[in-house]
Amino acid sequence: FLFREQTKYFSANQINLIKSLIAFLIFFPVFFTVDVFSNYENIIILTISGFIGIAIGDTFFISSLKRIGTRRTLTIEAFSPVLANILGSLLINESVSLQAWIGTFIVTLSLIGITIDKTDDNDSDQRLKNYFGFLFAVLSVFCTVIAAILSRFVLANSDLNPLQSSELRLFGALIILIPFVRIDFRKIKNNIPQKSKEKLILASFLGTNIELFLQQTVFKFLTVGLGWTLLSCAPAISLLFAKSEGEKINFASIFLTLMTMFGVLIALN
Repeated sequence: FLFREQTKYFSANQINLIKSLIAFLIFFPVFFTVDVFSNYENIIILTISGFIGIAIGDTFFISSLKRIGTRRTLTIEAFSPVLANILGSLLINESVSLQAWIGTFIVTLSLIGITIDKTDDNDSDQRLKNYFGFLFAVLSVFCTVIAAILSRFVLANSDLNPLQSSELRLFGALIILIPFVRIDFRKIKNNIPQKSKEKLILASFLGTNIELFLQQTVFKFLTVGLGWTLLSCAPAISLLFAKSEGEKINFASIFLTLMTMFGVLIALN
């Protein structure tokens, strides 16, 4: 919700770079605790994870927030635990039960219903905007899950801790973002309201530092699919912000959101 407010002043790439840079600097002392020589292979994997999950995935995520809002973006993101279960079984030999396939079916139908739910304007420009928003959300899910599997592999098979893996992933993201994203810091200083600057810092701390650390802690001890279960709560929480974003919430949108969460819970039970 806080990140979406920043799309009035910055592009998705710019927000991603700024919040990743802020988060990297907050965790910077951790960078010197990593034993580079004994962990160089894991460092490479986590760097790639940061590139895929943060540099690319978060850019798609913020782009989706701008186009279709917090609730719908997070509802698409609710598919990530199911996808993580399936890809986890294929890539790192985590098992998938029949319930996972049943849950996947329920989630898929619910997401289709949310996609066609007519709670927005019906003009052609708005529909095109929605289609791209949903596409970016789906791409964000794939990037995030692939990055999570890479993180899980390293955390489960090394002595690196969640803080270290978080900082290394941020480092990987910045390697890609800094050379290709341009930011006018004079514009930020002179044209961005002070309250918006404070919200951006708060969003970066909550949505990058704390979120990334907790996420990596989960992957240290739990499977990828089970770790994403908590994310299934996000669509329900995002309903609290829908009105302030100018989105109309009807019974169908609430029901389909709850059905998405129900499908995820069945898949991961």
